Parts: sequence; C-alpha cells; structure tokens
Amino acid sequence: MKIILFRPEIPQNTGNILRTCFLTNTKLSIVTPASFSLNQKHLKRAGLDYFKDFEIETIDDLDEYLLKNNKSSFYFFSSKASKYYTDVEYKEDTTLIFGNETSGLPKTYYEKYSDKFLTIPMKKDARCLNLSNSVAIALYEAQRQTGFNF
Repeated sequence: MKIILFRPEIPQNTGNILRTCFLTNTKLSIVTPASFSLNQKHLKRAGLDYFKDFEIETIDDLDEYLLKNNKSSFYFFSSKASKYYTDVEYKEDTTLIFGNETSGLPKTYYEKYSDKFLTIPMKKDARCLNLSNSVAIALYEAQRQTGFNF
C-alpha cells in the first residue's frame, strides 16, 4: 500500500504519518512542494528513529503520477465526500491520497475523480480530524481488509 500526502503543511503530522507507514510497511509519497524541508528536525522528531530507515518518495505532478500508475487502485480522502472509507474494497496495491491540513485537495481532483473520493464520518459543522489520525484510520481499515500483511 501507499500513502500520498498532497503538499503537507505541518511537519509533525507528516512525521507521525511516516511512523505509521514504517510500522505498517506502507510506502509514503509527498506531492511537492511541501511547506517544510523533509529533513526538518520536527519531522524527524515525530518520526523518531524510523526516519533514518525510511525512504520518502517525492512526486512533482500528481496528475502525471496517477496517469502512469493507474493500474493500481487509488482513493482520495475528503470531508466533502459522501461515500464512507468503509464502503470500498481495498487491495494490497491501493494508494490512499490525502490533501493538506488547511485546504485539502484541489477541486480539480474531485471534478476528475469524484467516484474515487471517500470520507471518514464525523459530526457536522466541526473541523476535520487531524491529518495523521485520518491517515491512520483509513490505512488500518485498508490493512484490515487485506490481512495486515506487514
């Protein structure tokens, strides 16, 4: 499996996600530019000792990446989607794509891939879940469905 973060803004969230990915044998990619250096001390601190043993792939153009890698299943996550993250069947090569902390994903992705958008249910009229929590919730459901093949 793979997690893709679209231009993340908070290094501590990305560090927590790195740690979750390392512990679940999940690849992590970041669509650039991120608003911080991937070598930044806050990212390393949240990722703890796992940072030195983990490679983060960078993606310059998500559209191009999806066209080239469209053989695998992928899903976008958004609080604006209507289909729940538990309503789909994940595969071992599924890619989970998350927007950044303040603006999410660009509208163009929703227009192009509306059937690929999932949401994690939460109460109405409230701020969204923390990005690293959302990644963990979605990733563990995908891993549960595929047998926790770490």
